[in-house]
Amino acid sequence: MGQMEFKMERTGLLNVGDVLPIKEYEVGNSYYYVLGRSYAMSANFSILERIKAKEGTVSDVKETPRGFYVTVDYDE
Repeated sequence: MGQMEFKMERTGLLNVGDVLPIKEYEVGNSYYYVLGRSYAMSANFSILERIKAKEGTVSDVKETPRGFYVTVDYDE
C-alpha cells in the first residue's frame, strides 16, 4: 500500500473515506497526479517514483498555513 499527498485549493470538496480516481500526467521527465475531477494535484515525481494505482481512498484532509492537503491511500 502506498500513500500520496495532494494540494487542494479549497476545502469541502472531499471527505475521509471517499474513493476517487487518480489520473497521471507527464511533463518532460516527470509525472504528476490529479485526484478526482481536479479536486487536488500532487507534486511532480520522477519516473522512478511513478505510481500505477488508478484510484485511491482519502485518509486525511487538513488545513495548514500553506493551504489544504489531502492524503490518499492506494494499492500499488
